[in-house]
Amino acid sequence: MNPQATEDRAGARAWLGLAVLALPTLLVGINTTVLFLAQPELSAELGANEAQRLWITDIYGFLIAGFLITMGTLGDRIGRRRLLLIGAATFSLASVLAAFSPTPELAIVTRGLMGVAGATIMPSTLSLIRSMFHDPRQRTSAIAVWATSLSVGIALGPLLSGAMLQFFWWGSTLLIGLPFLILLLAVGPILLPEYRDPTVRGSIDLLSVALSLVSVLAVIYGIKHAATDGLTLSTVASAVAGVVIGVIFLRRQHRLDDPLLDLTMFRDRAFSAALSLIVLVLFVFGGIQFLFSIYLQQVVGFSPMWSGIWMAPSAAGLLVGSLLAPSLVRWARPGVVAAGGLVLSVGGLGLMSQVATAGETDTSSPSFLLLQLGVTLAFLGMGPSMVLGADLVVGSAPQEKAGSASAMEETAAEFGVATGIAVLGSVGAVLYRGWMSGADVEGVPEEASRRAVESLDGALAEADVIGPELVHRAQEAFAQGFAWAGLGSAFLFVLVAVGAVLFLRNVSSDGGH
Repeated sequence: MNPQATEDRAGARAWLGLAVLALPTLLVGINTTVLFLAQPELSAELGANEAQRLWITDIYGFLIAGFLITMGTLGDRIGRRRLLLIGAATFSLASVLAAFSPTPELAIVTRGLMGVAGATIMPSTLSLIRSMFHDPRQRTSAIAVWATSLSVGIALGPLLSGAMLQFFWWGSTLLIGLPFLILLLAVGPILLPEYRDPTVRGSIDLLSVALSLVSVLAVIYGIKHAATDGLTLSTVASAVAGVVIGVIFLRRQHRLDDPLLDLTMFRDRAFSAALSLIVLVLFVFGGIQFLFSIYLQQVVGFSPMWSGIWMAPSAAGLLVGSLLAPSLVRWARPGVVAAGGLVLSVGGLGLMSQVATAGETDTSSPSFLLLQLGVTLAFLGMGPSMVLGADLVVGSAPQEKAGSASAMEETAAEFGVATGIAVLGSVGAVLYRGWMSGADVEGVPEEASRRAVESLDGALAEADVIGPELVHRAQEAFAQGFAWAGLGSAFLFVLVAVGAVLFLRNVSSDGGH
């Protein structure tokens, strides 16, 4: 046996530490979706208007995305464990303040503070895994557990929220994770190692922090609101401004001796290819999950909680795919494993697109069950790419830059999901309007018919006025858009699978290249 390999392998303490790291990761995922079902009660108790309600929900994710790069680099400088524990303590305090907020304004501020604290947790946990697991195969397994924790949290959010709302007030949904954080603060200093970059020089560049924050926030804001409001002047201007500021940020990083973001990491082909893989896979994941949730609620007619339950099979598929990745790379190179998973996703998306067009509302019908199977297979095939992409990003970066690399991986994931929701959501909306433009609206009031042709939301809101036939037509139109978005995603995945084989062909199963 190779003595160096034995020395590199992690022991029981590292695996216990991984279990501890899984807790805050699970919590960040839960808090991404936990307020979805609490919207009506939140608005009623706080007296929040529509704009305030959206900000209470969205500001958490916006500020996580905006601060990821800064917090990843900060962890490399001051210590990853230290930053994680500071973030966990801040997250706990902010959760309590948000849960008991008496006004919408305070709820927005405290949810924003939760987002800033959440931005410390994600890169800290992933970069600590890089520090704890030096053996490539063990690291891949550890990252699979990490990715699974995040996915489980996102899936559990609406279910836990629904259960809490049966007995408690809306703010109770924000207190779900407190036991996890208390446990992390208690045992983290014992089980988690500390690591900081020994080569760091000088203080952090505050102008770079501001530029990265404004750039990411502007782009994500523009993309997310394009999905709901369409390509308005404000959404386009926000995204374009974000890109321009991002270019200024990157040019500044080239000039600094000690940059906030080390662009030399992009010279590694595996690092760049893995980041691209993450963006494209999360693009399809975010868009299909978004459309599928609407399909279940507005076409099939499920409540949000039952929609969450019916999305559990696809979430389970993603978890299985993620956990299989470490075993599969023992037999084939990462690029081949990722490509094989995406080919499975192509089959699932193709199946989904064929049966979704029926707009079936009977959950026991073969077409609805085949739709479930198609989405589950699609998500099952995405799992390996998500895990291996994260593993290659973190594993390709130098040990002292793992925090910064982890932040880039998380930012790429956020960007992929937001872009997928906006682009595939817009594709579905355009096809919906095209399908509805030929609908017979004779005898229907002009305003009601306009709203029905514009969106499925509008058709359902005017259901009593436009009648059941036009409502069914609207549901079929949305199903058509969903199906074509699936077909487009399948075609994209064919290209991504080819790219994974080509650009990752020199990466071996042990992470070497």
